[in-house]
Amino acid sequence: MARGEITGRKPRVSADHVERSGPPIQPMAYSIRTFCELHDISVDTYFRMQRRGEGPVTMKVGGRTLISQEAAAAWRRAREAAAQEAQRERELAAQDARRQRATQAAEQKSAT
Repeated sequence: MARGEITGRKPRVSADHVERSGPPIQPMAYSIRTFCELHDISVDTYFRMQRRGEGPVTMKVGGRTLISQEAAAAWRRAREAAAQEAQRERELAAQDARRQRATQAAEQKSAT
């Protein structure tokens, strides 16, 4: 497409590309696609997590599904807490496995 200087027409400016003075305006809610991009997850992963009940709280605005900044922050905190709990469970399981091996080794030694 030819530039405006060549065609003599002004470039079209959409509402998304209007230059504003001051700091950029942060969205108060995200679309599913934007949420996924910001959190570096695929849309498929988002819907998989929603089906498991692990996704963020959503709201309907007209026909759109949006995720508020607060819901996104709460979702991140919940995911972090779940990851910490899973780590604790793995550590406890590893400790139990070490104890069992030590007990078995002691039993074998005493049996001989």
